Amino acid sequence: MNSTRGILVAWMAAWLPMGSHAAEVQVAVASNFTAPMQVIANRFEQDTGHKALLAFGSTGKLYAQIRNGAPFEVLLAADEVVPAKLEDEGLGVVGSRFTYATGSLALWSGKEGYVDDQAKALTQRPFRHLAIANPKTAPYGAAAMATLTQLGLADSVREKLVQGENIAQTYQFVASGNAELGFVALSQLLEDGEIGQGSAWVVPAAYHPPIRQDALLLTKGRDNPAAQALLDYLQSAKVTEVIQAYGYYSE
Repeated sequence: MNSTRGILVAWMAAWLPMGSHAAEVQVAVASNFTAPMQVIANRFEQDTGHKALLAFGSTGKLYAQIRNGAPFEVLLAADEVVPAKLEDEGLGVVGSRFTYATGSLALWSGKEGYVDDQAKALTQRPFRHLAIANPKTAPYGAAAMATLTQLGLADSVREKLVQGENIAQTYQFVASGNAELGFVALSQLLEDGEIGQGSAWVVPAAYHPPIRQDALLLTKGRDNPAAQALLDYLQSAKVTEVIQAYGYYSE
């Protein structure tokens, strides 16, 4: 067997299991990663034969569900704290944790021209509601509060804040017009690498702690080949391209 063919056979053995060996994996996914993960899951099934069954929610809520026995086998969190905690509590496989993406925060309005590139909308535009994700359970909400503190606005806008349970609900508050402004994940706004609608300010990374999003193999997935295959797939070059296309940094 020549070297080129040997490499091809090795690649196929790694990524294309026989149909009888294909399996399903239950994946808990942070809400901000909904769109890219749907793309990744489809490609994962095409490339490996394994199927990823996705459940989305705030990282805090997903943590509680895992603690209460939910059948998840892989966690894709919106932070690095919860996966580390699950690992310490014996609910995650030690040594399996890694950062799959680093998120970007954006101040967004559904109105064209409402938000400029310096966030003056927070002080120079009239608004009744500013949507953020719950900072106690959603890392993007915590990043939003850190940004407001950095801008010196945390106290002045406090009575205007409306909290979404997760970043998906926060996005809906703004998209529906119930909030004029909101801090959302940049990934929710991008279409072909550009802001799809409305206007936005991409928050400088220095305004809040890094939103490092960690993946973890949960103990329920320890013996599931599809779970490990998904974690390996998330670190592949083709997935890195998807992650970056949705406004994330890739480690």
